[in-house]
Amino acid sequence: MLKYKLQKFNYITFCLFAAALLAVSITGNCQVVKDLNTISTVKCYKIAVCDWMILKRQKIGSFELVRELNGDGVEMDMGALGLRDSFDNKLRQPHFQQLFLQKAKEYQLEVPSVAMSGFYAQSFATRKNYRELVEDCIRTMQIMGAKVAFLPLGVQCDLKKNPELKAGLIERLKVIGDMAVKAGVIIGIETSLDAGEENQLLKDINSDGIKIYYNFQNPSVSGRDLYKELRMLGKDNICQIHCTDTDDVTLPYNKRVDMTRVKKILDDMGWCGWLVVERSRDKTDVHNVKKNYGTNIDFLKSTFNK
Repeated sequence: MLKYKLQKFNYITFCLFAAALLAVSITGNCQVVKDLNTISTVKCYKIAVCDWMILKRQKIGSFELVRELNGDGVEMDMGALGLRDSFDNKLRQPHFQQLFLQKAKEYQLEVPSVAMSGFYAQSFATRKNYRELVEDCIRTMQIMGAKVAFLPLGVQCDLKKNPELKAGLIERLKVIGDMAVKAGVIIGIETSLDAGEENQLLKDINSDGIKIYYNFQNPSVSGRDLYKELRMLGKDNICQIHCTDTDDVTLPYNKRVDMTRVKKILDDMGWCGWLVVERSRDKTDVHNVKKNYGTNIDFLKSTFNK
């Protein structure tokens, strides 16, 4: 008798559930569907800010400021490098580890990525202790829960201007790619190459631990087709995006990058992830952090999360 009642209850429950699904399919634009679509979109794109660009490089105040600016996360830098043997990294110390984690939780912010911005000026191709520097970054990522490292192949590793560095650089990227895979993270490289050349570079490296950290500024400055490049690279080769242009105007007034078109392409590709604000400051008021970054964050949220 009990078994019969349970079977009857399950059958009734199934019928009710099926009727609910039918009602949703008939109404088409049901509020439930709208809500689910909204939730999906909100989860797809999150907005972070580079701490060094808001003058808060490895400073605890970065979290409070980014929360005030309505961001979702902070791209933390490893600290200055210059001619030092190592990054000026506070996160080696347990006191700062606890403090930064506490502040991130307090302000409900994530740390999606850790940047080695020192390599904008220094040469990753010639640093003898490059392994140790990347190990330091990976440890910091693990402490902060970040899944992506940002490695710019800057002025001294510009493969357009210094093609002779390519073979040696590929070998180094293979090494750190293996390190990243073992740690369960990704190292995103920024290059001066176009999308076709970057695809070939990734094939030459042949590591799941190395992907492209795409920067809209590069095709904009070089006169390349940003929209075509996104499609060429595809969702699996782009780990994260610096979603800004050069310093001139803030994003709502930028005519070189159509963010609505960018969103459609990323949607069509099925790409989801972090859009990180690096530049696009008003050149007439470049030091006004709150105005520049608040404007850019609001614009990106209104464009990508609508």
